[in-house]
Amino acid sequence: MVKKMLALLDGTLVDPAQPIVRADDEGVLRGDGVFEALLVVEAQMRDLDAHLARLAVSAAMLELPDPDEAGFRRAGEALVGRWDWHAEREATLRFVWTRGPEGAGRPNAWALLSPLDEVTRRQRATGVQVLLLDRGFEPEQVESLPWLLPGAKSLSYAINMAAKRHAHQQGADDVVFCSPSGKLLEGPTCSVVLDIDGVLHTPPVEGVLRSITVQTLARQAPAAGLELCFSPLERSDFARCRGAWLLSSTRILSRITQADGDRLPASLLDSTLKRVLGVPSV
Repeated sequence: MVKKMLALLDGTLVDPAQPIVRADDEGVLRGDGVFEALLVVEAQMRDLDAHLARLAVSAAMLELPDPDEAGFRRAGEALVGRWDWHAEREATLRFVWTRGPEGAGRPNAWALLSPLDEVTRRQRATGVQVLLLDRGFEPEQVESLPWLLPGAKSLSYAINMAAKRHAHQQGADDVVFCSPSGKLLEGPTCSVVLDIDGVLHTPPVEGVLRSITVQTLARQAPAAGLELCFSPLERSDFARCRGAWLLSSTRILSRITQADGDRLPASLLDSTLKRVLGVPSV
């Protein structure tokens, strides 16, 4: 089995078991840092430019120094060049950029390459059951509160992971967050798309993370005869949709089979979406 690989931004490969983070790193103590995760398929890093651009946006929102783009590219290339793509044809590449040691004013950074996990592979093939959970705020409210970091991909993922654990305890696979008024937002690590009367709908980007996979779909949909709309969605829209999906950079596309225990139909657009988004064959 292929093991995880770690690289520093100068391209040096390091044993993943070797400590590279100080105990007083702000990323560890307070989750004060940003990250990106992208899919690598047979040595091809998907949407690398878009992920590095979003990393820079997230860093600016946290008032971190600009990420070392050249260094992250160098680290990614070093990892991809040493990976055994015959043994593992898909992997997840993570870029991490923290504020660094407390009071030092020196960011810390690394890149980690890991085999794509079996749960993600299975969910692509068989779909996911989701719970609809209240996130506690309206998207319009959080947009005016920049200290809540709307749309930043920060290391502060404890709430997101707690939501997924809650879903697992209830027998579900994942979560779609809703606002108190019932508006659909996003998942802990994904975006949501619904097929309503043959048209694809996804929530507006206000107050949520800008999904690179959704942006890819928006760009390529017209050529495939698909229409994608960024429009407000309600939790009640699951009852009338012809199908629904979770989208993310590593999972790419997973059909939602149940929402709050209610079965959802399989959209006739599913195979087209898989082709447009380039979901690797099993």
